[in-house]
Amino acid sequence: MTWETVIGLEVHVQLLTRTKMFCGCSTRFGDAPNTNVCPVCLGLPGALPVPNEQAIRLATRAALALGCTVHETSVFARKNYFYPDLPKGYQISQFDQPLATAGGISIESPERGHITIGVTRLHVEEDAGKSLHDRLPGRTAVDLNRACTPLAEIVSEPDMRSPGEARAYLTKLKQLLLYCQVSDCNMEEGSLRVDANISIRRPGDPKLGTKTEVKNMNSFANVERALVVERDRQIAIVEAGGRVEQVTLLFNAGTGEVRQMRSKEDSHDYRYFPDPDLPPLVLTRLWIEQQKAALPELPDDKRERFMGVLGLPPYDAGVLAAERDVADYFESVVAAGVEPKTASNWVINDAIRGYNETGSFAVLPSRLAALIGLVKDGVVSNQAAKRVFPEMLTSSDDPRGVAERLGLVQVGDSDALGQWIDEVLAANPKEVERYKGGETKLLGFLQGQVMKKSGGKADPKKVGPMLQEKLR
Repeated sequence: MTWETVIGLEVHVQLLTRTKMFCGCSTRFGDAPNTNVCPVCLGLPGALPVPNEQAIRLATRAALALGCTVHETSVFARKNYFYPDLPKGYQISQFDQPLATAGGISIESPERGHITIGVTRLHVEEDAGKSLHDRLPGRTAVDLNRACTPLAEIVSEPDMRSPGEARAYLTKLKQLLLYCQVSDCNMEEGSLRVDANISIRRPGDPKLGTKTEVKNMNSFANVERALVVERDRQIAIVEAGGRVEQVTLLFNAGTGEVRQMRSKEDSHDYRYFPDPDLPPLVLTRLWIEQQKAALPELPDDKRERFMGVLGLPPYDAGVLAAERDVADYFESVVAAGVEPKTASNWVINDAIRGYNETGSFAVLPSRLAALIGLVKDGVVSNQAAKRVFPEMLTSSDDPRGVAERLGLVQVGDSDALGQWIDEVLAANPKEVERYKGGETKLLGFLQGQVMKKSGGKADPKKVGPMLQEKLR
């Protein structure tokens, strides 16, 4: 019996600000519990919130990168619920008048190819505190350092039809947010958190099934795992004649199981109403256009330009455009005078290794361009340059100086080349006779022997012609 999976995601992203959403407390991660707090984020009587301009700016840029319409007027609302880590008894969020609506993200679906996932809305809100269950035996402690931290909540349309599509969507969303420097998207520190809504229905049925919400997923791989588990659980219930209940579930990555947390809330359960302490957020059209102008070239556009303008193959363009720092580094190497495909080969095969390990490039683009220039000018061979590059990671010498110190500068002197060639021909008389007898493919073997004899120093562009001349 066939079932169609319907998935929508709610992603909470911590905005990359130094201070909180409605007060001046630090957002620094890892500080001692309850040290980055004040009357505003503690919800003390008489404390008044003031919106963080940088948080609004970053949220606006994120919305524009997602293709959303940013509204000139949006409204902060109180989302009422009671929990130990929410000292005010409500969360300042946005409800019926959010910052932005109607966007979309293009992804490559494992099953359906190129598709677009709709983004329903992006709104700004504050985070709650954090309950700690492992600090005091038998008790739950509360750390309010996160309370009032600025978040953008990004809600998708229920357009995903498989756990794999959900993972692809999250990967693309994270890429866009990192490109725009809106968030560090660090899931381990809680900077990006995912809640997944999932239901099943018969293919072609326009009516959605009863959805459940899955929480507590600390990686994109675990989001995919959790959705597979919950999809299979729902199918088993329905095929056994049961009915799926609308509940919130927690995913246990260790056991690979979901367990019920509570019945799932609807919007009316939160009794939203406009926050009386905060006037409507009003943005001018000019200010919104300025934020749009401040966006970098986005990864899909960059990838297309790398292929169309620089002539890179799709694989190279995709790898280079995937991360903004890598793309910028590559373009700096090209700007230093290196042919694009050559620059791409060096960045993808050599420079990116250190970047993946440390998050930065140890060799400046200009130095890499200088090394590539030595190969182009015949000063060192490409093989020798591959030995020079690792030395440049820890040396401040210019590439030629490193090559000279390692004894890798190519020898083009005719006398030296002639001596190496004579020694190789004398050591391989049978191969020489076979070559003269018509086995011309042996030229490559003999040339390799010359390169080996020279320790890689011989200029291969000169070795070939000289070798052919002597063999005549």
